[in-house]
Amino acid sequence: MTGATDRALVSALHGPLLEQTGAFRGNALLLTGPARVGKLGVALAVAAQHNCTGVRGMYGDACGGCPSCLALAAGAHPDVLVVEPRATTTTGKAARRKLIPIGAVLEARDKAREYETHVFEFLEVRPTFARRVVIVNGAEHLGPEAANALLKLVEEPPHGALFAFLAEDLRSVLPTIVSRSARLSVAPASDRALEFALAQSGAPADAALVEFAAGRAGVLSDHAAVTAALSSAAEFTAALEGGLLGALEAAEALEKSWDAGWHPEALRFTWRALPPHARAKADTALDALQAALEAYASPSLSFQVFALNLRDALGDA
Repeated sequence: MTGATDRALVSALHGPLLEQTGAFRGNALLLTGPARVGKLGVALAVAAQHNCTGVRGMYGDACGGCPSCLALAAGAHPDVLVVEPRATTTTGKAARRKLIPIGAVLEARDKAREYETHVFEFLEVRPTFARRVVIVNGAEHLGPEAANALLKLVEEPPHGALFAFLAEDLRSVLPTIVSRSARLSVAPASDRALEFALAQSGAPADAALVEFAAGRAGVLSDHAAVTAALSSAAEFTAALEGGLLGALEAAEALEKSWDAGWHPEALRFTWRALPPHARAKADTALDALQAALEAYASPSLSFQVFALNLRDALGDA
């Protein structure tokens, strides 16, 4: 989806929340809510609010047309930094454990150059528009050193910067960060609200997508990837009902299109109508596949084994 579409979704789904954030003048916000409920979208909307130079919307949301809003929609805003857990290890493999290390905060501690921009250096520069915003997407994954370094900045942010900490569970965030932040909950939306938001953004109506989203605006923001994963999962599952050769070819196709962020959930969504005992077997097969991939086992062999195990589960349906 485009930046304009994301903005329309966030405004339609979380307007009342934006009324609160637009007037916020503190140093740190802590946005909590389920995975993919739209916390990052809200945080970016807050960054837009605090830098917008145009006429605000109904809820005090950014105008969407000024130079600041256009820069944010293009993903190139000079005053916004998103910090996330490292996705790979120093050897280039997928990281098994999510972690935001001290290297994300201090350039001198980023020996492997995992982060292009570091928080301390980012905040040394005066804002181009109004306010520099640091979004920590996954505050529960902050390492102790990184958290302590950030706390010093939160207490006295250079140039009046704003921190937005995002987390799925308030209990998993360090108490020192919680105590220094204003807390807001990003709640799931109703299906009707999601349908309305899609209509407002100009996206095509998709009942399956709304059902899959289950109130999570972040799913709609990644519309193309989610739709592709749902289609791939359905095709793969259907292919397993045929011959063995077709199942192995389907496993190869799934491996090539695999999106670790969406495929596991898309597969479980595809199996939702299976009898409980068959669905349990299918879930076990998927868990085994994910464990094998995380252990860096042969992807080709892992997907073939997964296809065979899943065929067995579907045979029990």
